[in-house]
Amino acid sequence: MQKIVPHLWFDKEAADAAKFYTSVFRDSKIIDTTQIHGTPSGTAEMVTIELAGQEFMLISAGPFFKFTPAISFLIACSTTEEVDTLWEQLSKGGTELMPLDAYPFSERYVWLADRYGLSWQIMHMGNNKITQKIIPTLMFTGDVCGKAEEAINTYSTVFSNANIGYILRYSGGDGPDKEGTIQHAGFILEGQEFAAMDSAYEHNFTFNEAISFIVYCDTQEEIDHYWGKLSAVPASEQCGWLKDKFGLSWQIVPIIMKEMMREKDPEKLAQVTAAFLKMKKFDIAELKKAYEG
Repeated sequence: MQKIVPHLWFDKEAADAAKFYTSVFRDSKIIDTTQIHGTPSGTAEMVTIELAGQEFMLISAGPFFKFTPAISFLIACSTTEEVDTLWEQLSKGGTELMPLDAYPFSERYVWLADRYGLSWQIMHMGNNKITQKIIPTLMFTGDVCGKAEEAINTYSTVFSNANIGYILRYSGGDGPDKEGTIQHAGFILEGQEFAAMDSAYEHNFTFNEAISFIVYCDTQEEIDHYWGKLSAVPASEQCGWLKDKFGLSWQIVPIIMKEMMREKDPEKLAQVTAAFLKMKKFDIAELKKAYEG
């Protein structure tokens, strides 16, 4: 089971985006669609999908958050032709952030925002072995620029199954970035690959709730652990959501909620929804009590 799942917040386009993304990537499918009522956003639609075998959750819940390049998804490609094909599909109606071209780090690469504003880095990996197709990539900007390494170290202590891979640092001639900060680094949390970088250029964006990461938990003790280790902004604690000291949003969710939220009995679903909307940190016992009526 995938323990950490990217969660993408849309205004009204989650279902449309799910169809689009599953048409672009091989080994992809829509797993489930659920509507929940009575939320602060009104009726919200949740769509769970697999892209290249990796799980994502999409939600339509109102125009409150916009995607930014602070979190992008790097697509590892084995051929330059694959880069071109994905670029052609994902760029329609979108914008290029770095043009399709050859770069010192890849003979074929492009960074773009698609029609929904979601950022993708499409890269030919050369002779490097591809072990994960889509890699969430965190860019530390503004007040948290220079803290990528601290974040990687922090997450590696929070998650029991973690490993820090390669680290490429800026040199003294890479201004405005400070020498020794992270140009690009890879790390693994619970068997899943992530990447991180610092950027000292002036950006008008940073992390926000448009992209968060769900952490599925088996027990209340596990929920308590992640909540205690990650939550750093009490005002952001709501419905299982929290924000860490770097501004990154997480959702600490009991795995049993997966089945609860796929419940086709509208009364049971309404009972669970009413219960979790009152919570900050999720309480498994209370959720079970609400579900069982």
